[in-house]
Amino acid sequence: MSNISFANPGLLLLLLLIPVLAVWYYYRLQKNESEVRYSTLLPFSAISFTLRERLRHLPFILQMAALTLLIIALARPRTTSKGEDVYSEGIDIVLAMDISGSMLAEDFQPNRIEAAKSVAQDFISGRINDRIGLVIFAGESFTQCPLTVDYAVLKNLIKKVKSGMIEDGTAIGMGLATAVNRLKESKAKSKVIILLTDGVNNRGEIDPVTAAQIAQTFGIRVYTVGVGTIGQAPYPVQTPFGTRYQMIPVDLDENSLTKIAEMTGGKYFRATDNRKLKAIYNEIDKLEKTKIEVRSYRHYQELFYPIATLAFFLLIVDVGISQTWLRKLP
Repeated sequence: MSNISFANPGLLLLLLLIPVLAVWYYYRLQKNESEVRYSTLLPFSAISFTLRERLRHLPFILQMAALTLLIIALARPRTTSKGEDVYSEGIDIVLAMDISGSMLAEDFQPNRIEAAKSVAQDFISGRINDRIGLVIFAGESFTQCPLTVDYAVLKNLIKKVKSGMIEDGTAIGMGLATAVNRLKESKAKSKVIILLTDGVNNRGEIDPVTAAQIAQTFGIRVYTVGVGTIGQAPYPVQTPFGTRYQMIPVDLDENSLTKIAEMTGGKYFRATDNRKLKAIYNEIDKLEKTKIEVRSYRHYQELFYPIATLAFFLLIVDVGISQTWLRKLP
């Protein structure tokens, strides 16, 4: 956006001289005029003013216009352009999500896996300029979506996640290791993994603590989230007579999840229902906010030269016609 400002606005007070000079010019003309009385003006009615007579005040008008422009030029008018440069310190985040069979337990609504998908999508919607990826794990792990800023594609891939996509089991160490692999080459200022699970590591070639040590080596911070109510949770079982529910114990390795978080500078959270799970992601969102630096700038374009040039042009015209066409005889 551009507007006009003055570097020396106080000089604009000199414009008050213009009406003063105009009054002085008027009274000077009145004083210099001679008075001759006639009984009638009828003999002069047929006489018309010549163009030279009609323009006899033109030199004064040109002088006042030039003086006005010179005063404005001395006040240094300039256009001002304002703008902002935004610099963001990017964060790379990988969501590592457990999709084992136990994630179908319905102590969350409608179940653990759907609740986890919902809060993950809300979390993604609140991010700006951060690259986010998705790793899913059960008995093994793989990357569902590499780091991206195309949040629409990422959320669509999250929607397609369901239990049974890969061999069942809980390979927490493998899930964490795969997430680390996605971040190890990252040049981001901050690298984060949000690991969500509801069980105990029972599969995979890498144990969770070893995977945490690798994350620590690459400067990756891991937030661990354990999901599951306290005690037992209803689990749907398909029978010839339809879906029946049986209560299964909630077996969550909180010690390992806490150790992973502490080793990497993260934090462990326990979610026992949808509300707490959402609150956990909101807290992580606040802890890992992108740092944005805004630099404001102003660009000035001086208008002194074109205005001063026009003023001097008017003075040259004034001198030219005053010494030639409108020259007064001595």
